[in-house]
Amino acid sequence: MAFTLPELPYAYDALQPYMSKETLEYHHDKHHNAYVETGNKLAAEAGLSGKSVEEVVKESYGKNQPLFNNAGQHFNHIHFWKWMKPGGGGKSLPGKLQTAFDSDLGGYDKFRADFVQAGVSQFGSGWAWVAFKDGKLQVMKTPNGENPLVHGGVPILGVDVWEHSYYIDYRNARPKYLEAFVDNLINWDHVLECYEKAAG
Repeated sequence: MAFTLPELPYAYDALQPYMSKETLEYHHDKHHNAYVETGNKLAAEAGLSGKSVEEVVKESYGKNQPLFNNAGQHFNHIHFWKWMKPGGGGKSLPGKLQTAFDSDLGGYDKFRADFVQAGVSQFGSGWAWVAFKDGKLQVMKTPNGENPLVHGGVPILGVDVWEHSYYIDYRNARPKYLEAFVDNLINWDHVLECYEKAAG
């Protein structure tokens, strides 16, 4: 199944002032599109072009680094766009999610602190996550294009901390970007959807 660049689920200027139109245009149209195009080429060369993106990610991990880098980033970004929405973020989590965050992550405030810290402390490029792993939610971080899929988990929320995701808007202030993401951008409905699918 060939990788395709998904349309953004909102207008390019819909996430302002927290994420600018310019950032989304570069990040979606240039960076994500490059992962799609390169990933398709490398998947075809590896004989994996009929596989789903999740399968390509898992099968290329540790074996075909260039393919993994592009497939991993494609998977991450498919969800990243959906994990944000205009007027998102904040403490109003759907009931089922709130219960899981309370029991597994120590409540919303602890989640917020731990998630921001995971993103801030990820050295260089990478991602911070909430993943469903071993029957419960946990905050994780991964380098580069890695994600919880290759560490026995399923991501239900992720934030991109590669510089291209925030440098236009925040320069080197990664903590401010992460706080803005949690407080103003998270699409809790998509997080709930991912959680329900992962938890079964």
